[in-house]
Amino acid sequence: MKSLQSPLNTVSGLGARAVPYIPLALFAGLGALLSYLWKWPCRFGGAWNHGTLQFTNFCYTDIYPLWWNEKLNEGKVPYFDYPVEYPVGIGGIMEFFRRIVTPMSDPGTAFYDLTVILMALCLVVGVLLMAALAGPVRRWDALWYALAPALILTAYINWDLAANALSLGALLAWAKRRQWLAGVLLGLAIATKFYPLMFLGPLFLLTLRTGKWVPFLKTVGGAAGIWIVVNVPIMLTAFDGWKRFYVFSQERRADWGSIWYFFNQKQWPILGDADRLDTLGVLSLGVFCLAIAVLTVTARTRPRLMQLSFLTLAAFMLTNKVWSPQYVLWLIPFAVLARPNWKAIALWQVAECWYFFAIWLYLVGLQPGNEALGISGDTYFTAVWGRAITILIMMALVVRDILKPDKDVIRQTGTDDQVGGVFDEAPDRFRVALS
Repeated sequence: MKSLQSPLNTVSGLGARAVPYIPLALFAGLGALLSYLWKWPCRFGGAWNHGTLQFTNFCYTDIYPLWWNEKLNEGKVPYFDYPVEYPVGIGGIMEFFRRIVTPMSDPGTAFYDLTVILMALCLVVGVLLMAALAGPVRRWDALWYALAPALILTAYINWDLAANALSLGALLAWAKRRQWLAGVLLGLAIATKFYPLMFLGPLFLLTLRTGKWVPFLKTVGGAAGIWIVVNVPIMLTAFDGWKRFYVFSQERRADWGSIWYFFNQKQWPILGDADRLDTLGVLSLGVFCLAIAVLTVTARTRPRLMQLSFLTLAAFMLTNKVWSPQYVLWLIPFAVLARPNWKAIALWQVAECWYFFAIWLYLVGLQPGNEALGISGDTYFTAVWGRAITILIMMALVVRDILKPDKDVIRQTGTDDQVGGVFDEAPDRFRVALS
């Protein structure tokens, strides 16, 4: 006879399972606090009101000035009254906090503080989700996300941590074989930042290899459905404001941080041609994605979902015409879940930290009269290439792990793909054998 489990025992069991995550939540809270304290010279010292000091104190954020730049201080409603340059997820966060802080004596600072509280919660949730994805054996790998140096430096520059939490939640739902929920969370992530769209590629490639089409289509359907639900009402009622993000993304030139900015500033033939930038970006991303697809369908052992997610996201960052300092937040969880090797990750973190300091000093050096306080373009570009090269090194190591699964520390434990959901232990239905 099947034994009955009392509600008290159920609660006790949930509590026992939650206990190992409590220290990780505390470390994530510490990372959130350190990130807030890093902004001290701006938040409490007045550096936000001085263009040079916020750079020389390395405490710049987009959030505070956007209170004015997006006309929130004038009571403008995003998209309807003013065309903000962000997707509707971020626009919704802006409007929510605008309504709360407007009556306050210092609404700009309050807008920043409330946004930081939300992003701190997103960081804690993201760390816990990453720990769940890593599994009980490697749960502590999530410390990289909680306390990575580059995270502490960049956490509150923008709203990226919100999209991260949604993306990690979507992949955990996929791992638990809850495809509709995975789609809904992924659709919300895409409606907040554009980069989570890249995760559909790895899901498609592994579906192609395993033939698990129904779960994949459920996820795509859920993502498309929720994206439509949150976007179409704004499209129909404030189309000009809604389309600003997409028009701005298309019209934007090579910006700081990207390798295209280097080619443009150095006036390289073809690669530095501003009129060919969009074509070059799409083609270079296409080459990366084609290589990842060939690797997926030809590898003797099917790649893990996190390996492909990292490779695809890294390719998107390397070929993007914009590479802001906080984009490092996108990659940290996936880099660690793809290949939890501290040496390569630490080297990359050093490069990211150098870039963080270099970009602000470079901007100072561009200001007339402040050249002595900043750095030259050549010095700045060592940081641009430093992080690009370290990411390429990590990509190469992940590719090696795919081609030689005995080098993959995750598979060395006898695990196939614990994040793969229906892909885990699934037989191949399609593979191109090269040897």
